[in-house]
Amino acid sequence: MFGEISALIVLLPVLAFVLTLFLGKKLYSGGALLPIAAIAGSFIISLGTFLEIYPDGMVQQSWPWFAGMNIGILIDPLAVVMLMMVSFVSLLIHIYAVGYMAHDPAKPRYFAETSLFTAAMLSVILSDNILQFFISWELVGLCSFLLIGFWYHKPSAAAAAKKAFLVTRVGDVLFLAGIVLLYVNISEIIATRAFSIEPGNFILQFKTMFEAAKLIDPTQLTLITLLFFGGAVGKSGQFPLHGWLPDAMEGPTTVSALIHAATMVTAGVYLVARTFPMFVATPATISAGVPDALLIVAYVGGFTALFAATMGLVMNDIKRVLAYSTVSQLGYMMLALGTAGAVLGAKAVGISMFHLIAHAFFKALLFLCAGSVIHAMGTNDIREMGGLFGKMKITAITMLIAALALAGIGFPFAGLGMPILNIGTAGFFSKDAIIEGALEYGEVKGDMIPYGMAIIAALLTSIYIFRLWFMTFTGKPRSERHAHESPGVMTRPLMILAIFALLFGFSQAGFYGYVEKNFELMNVEIAVHEGEAFHPSPIIVMLPVIVGVLGILISYAIYNRRMLDMSKIISSGNPIYKLLLNRYYEPKLAADIIGVKLTHDVVAQSGEFIDRKIIDGLVIDNIIGKTVFQLGELVRKLQTGVVQNYASVTLLGLGLLIILLKIRFGGI
Repeated sequence: MFGEISALIVLLPVLAFVLTLFLGKKLYSGGALLPIAAIAGSFIISLGTFLEIYPDGMVQQSWPWFAGMNIGILIDPLAVVMLMMVSFVSLLIHIYAVGYMAHDPAKPRYFAETSLFTAAMLSVILSDNILQFFISWELVGLCSFLLIGFWYHKPSAAAAAKKAFLVTRVGDVLFLAGIVLLYVNISEIIATRAFSIEPGNFILQFKTMFEAAKLIDPTQLTLITLLFFGGAVGKSGQFPLHGWLPDAMEGPTTVSALIHAATMVTAGVYLVARTFPMFVATPATISAGVPDALLIVAYVGGFTALFAATMGLVMNDIKRVLAYSTVSQLGYMMLALGTAGAVLGAKAVGISMFHLIAHAFFKALLFLCAGSVIHAMGTNDIREMGGLFGKMKITAITMLIAALALAGIGFPFAGLGMPILNIGTAGFFSKDAIIEGALEYGEVKGDMIPYGMAIIAALLTSIYIFRLWFMTFTGKPRSERHAHESPGVMTRPLMILAIFALLFGFSQAGFYGYVEKNFELMNVEIAVHEGEAFHPSPIIVMLPVIVGVLGILISYAIYNRRMLDMSKIISSGNPIYKLLLNRYYEPKLAADIIGVKLTHDVVAQSGEFIDRKIIDGLVIDNIIGKTVFQLGELVRKLQTGVVQNYASVTLLGLGLLIILLKIRFGGI
């Protein structure tokens, strides 16, 4: 039943977008109830579909489009868990926004755009072919531009929206180039009769892509997957296309929660997970036994996780701290696909997606708690906060739970050989699996660098998130602002998300087993490393938790107990602090090199030279222009305006015509 109406998962929010846009001003809270009802419907259908297809089923619907391509729906284990997460978290954010956006006069536009944004992300997930995926992907980018620049009257918001749009376009161009190259390669192998598409299937469907990947030239396949990954780097804020993501904080906090937790940034990770069989099939020319594409994914992800975490240490804007946290955690997800993918096969997709969904719960909670604090304090600067625990207990406790989940705090008793299960937050289960996968990769492949980056990033993560929490909720107030707890419509979503941030981790075993079947259901085989069972030592098992607890203690000592005078460290004379505070000068380099040197000095001045020297010079000042002007002057002189002259010329012409006719037909 639910599988047959699965198209409504997307269509309901689209309908809500149209109705809210045109009728929202006449409805309660700017029409907020329409997208809330629509997204609730999407969640119910997603949940119903999951219950129908679990554990071994899937939904496939397809309609021909053009040139051997199609429009289709694919709901398999990978898609259905994403559908439930996106619709559920988006629903809670929309409910929270009723209170958060209560006094904004542009509420109808806000709720219309967020409804379309959610629909676009759900469409990405439902797509059964890469072209439809890309079209939905572009709609996600358009909606993010509109929402980041929602307060377009603010120059900073308008600039951030443009930056997000342009930077992600770089990745999108790479992604589109990969699709074109893939189409060309599949068409070539079809033309040589080395491959044929079964009746009912289409050329760019994922199933067709995976089957054809075995026959595509290995070098071409590596290039295709890296172009796909380029798209993921842009959307999911991986280095070096990460700069737009922290600046996206200029939009409303609820938009930040949508972008950073449930929708846009997860699309890149989902792209790599969805096309994972192609990444695994690339040749291993850089490192023995490691597919080239996965090796690059692993290193970019690991470096991004560490790089972004360093900047989270020094940010003073509460939302920017969380933004760099998002970039870092997205790096962890890519790291999992790269390292675990090289040794565990399809299980890597389950590990990465489990962290993606766990992260959606605790990061949405972190952003909404930040919104609650901003709503109460009227500032984003954590240096002006402090002592809020007594005034905002619900916000403080739920944010503490989210912080513990982000830091990966738990008790890995099972890994120590004890007969009781692991106990911990969702982040503990998800991040521990990623780090353990990176360790196994290091042991098997002899490359411990990704594991080292993951461990250091875990320590820094714990330090920066508890720096934020202690500076916000403990100590004495550092300003005269009078804080108060947010209304129930805002705090209830916080409590629901806190429950999931605490308990979702216990679904780990069942989640892995279910998502790991994904490619088996599509009859796609993925190689798994054959070797001895991996049994890390107890200290190694405990290390992620040890560094997490160490980070909490460091933050507690510095920002709660004030055991270290930070004024000597936080100063313009400290080159490391200055480097981190200026974000490694990436914004300045991007503005000066790309904005000025490349855009102005190269593109703009080249365009001016072509326009003024070549086009104007050739057409107006030189041969063509002068010739035309001279002919015009000659013809103008013949136009005297004297009727007698015109009559004389007419008679002369008539006489010449008679003479020519006589010569031609005889008689002279």
